[in-house]
Amino acid sequence: MWRQLLVTFVMAAALCALYSVIFHFSDQDGGESSSISWTISGKWAEFLNFISGSGRDAEATAEMASYFEYPLRKFAHFSEYTCMGILVYILGSQWIRQGRRLWFLTCLWVFFSAAGDELHQYFVPGRCASMQDVFLDTCGGIFGIFFCFVIYGLYSRRKRKAERLTEGSSG
Repeated sequence: MWRQLLVTFVMAAALCALYSVIFHFSDQDGGESSSISWTISGKWAEFLNFISGSGRDAEATAEMASYFEYPLRKFAHFSEYTCMGILVYILGSQWIRQGRRLWFLTCLWVFFSAAGDELHQYFVPGRCASMQDVFLDTCGGIFGIFFCFVIYGLYSRRKRKAERLTEGSSG
């Protein structure tokens, strides 16, 4: 019981921290949000220019950065909600038996969180709400749930194998 409460507390705290990060990014006006994305994509372009040794000039590097900006923003959406899917699934698994119900409730949680985030952005100057982002965020959450399934499956398989080895050596 203590383990269940501890995991619940840790996952809930991590989920609150994630919501805080998502809200902070969503609360930035259009100019600030674009500036951050542009800075990060510029750093990626400079890094790739450096490791490739191509010696592109500043204009070519800036052009490369402009190609990175949109995918980078979408990757950020996807990864935030992947984390949310993992956290909510682990949190829910402490109280709901693993299966379709837990998967469905986690998907609903992620979907409504994404929709709420986009609704919030609708009221931020220079930002807009996007159903594409809700879909992308939900896909990120589903990816997180899938990740949990894979890890749980590997753990269960390893546990069963260890039990068979223990039974074989004692018998």
